[in-house]
Amino acid sequence: MAKYRQNLPQLTGGDFLADGGMETTLVFHRGLDLPHFASFPLVDSESGREELVRYLEPYIALAHQRGVGFVLDTPTWRANPDWGLKLGYDLAALDGLNRRAVDFAEQCRARWETPGTPIVINGVIGPRGDAYKPGRSSALEAMDYHGRQVRAFAASTADMVSAITINTVEEATGIAWAAKAASMPCVISFTVETDGRLIGGTTLREAIERTDEETGGSPVYYMVNCAHPTHFEEALKAGEAWVSRIGGIRANASTKSHEELDESTTLDLGDPLDLGRRYSALRAAYPAIRILGGCCGTDHRHIAAICEACTPSSSLAA
Repeated sequence: MAKYRQNLPQLTGGDFLADGGMETTLVFHRGLDLPHFASFPLVDSESGREELVRYLEPYIALAHQRGVGFVLDTPTWRANPDWGLKLGYDLAALDGLNRRAVDFAEQCRARWETPGTPIVINGVIGPRGDAYKPGRSSALEAMDYHGRQVRAFAASTADMVSAITINTVEEATGIAWAAKAASMPCVISFTVETDGRLIGGTTLREAIERTDEETGGSPVYYMVNCAHPTHFEEALKAGEAWVSRIGGIRANASTKSHEELDESTTLDLGDPLDLGRRYSALRAAYPAIRILGGCCGTDHRHIAAICEACTPSSSLAA
């Protein structure tokens, strides 16, 4: 039975951390070979699971030190049919893999959760295609395509699902429909270009408002990820209702565009202290933002800087 599915603790107040850029850390810092940038095959080997534990430990330590919660993602961003086929996984194999990823997260929660650090297991769903290129699926096609992964998570002990690096309203809507049909709490996380718009030109405001309209407001909240704060700060407008739907940020370390990052052979770590200050300013302006994590190029050092800037010292664990 899912522990928090009926009562997500991040919805009732308090800060929650998330991890940073899993794949970029594993590739550039740990030297792992991740074909198609997919980390989910690591779940199926002892050495892979050990790598994931080592990756997560610094983030959990930060959550314990700050006395805040943690949203624990499954490493399943690529574990959907098109990407899975490229890695030799058919539909049945992917179903099993997604459930085993939750089992792994459960083991981590049993090891790390404390009363001061509730750990929410989050089944991660990635886009059907490339997050840096326009998606082409209709909402109904997206519902059908992603529904199988959603149902695999619903049949597990995952507390929620999150669609990460989504760049079209249609794919966001379809995933939200699939989650609603499976009675799974769902988060939609959009990625934007350097102009603060989705890759097709849709504004962040329009993306959130249209998705809410099409789904009856079923996502429990929205996030912005895989973009630097300088890319979307101006897109947020204080006082407008749609901004209050944004519950978290997972920004990139780099100010580079998606195209520049896609062509880069080195990792741009950016400026962790500046990133922390930008998170703090966003939090001050938009208090609904309580889930704090990172995306491409970020690691535990960036999240530590974000904690230092955003988490009051009074919340430090004793």
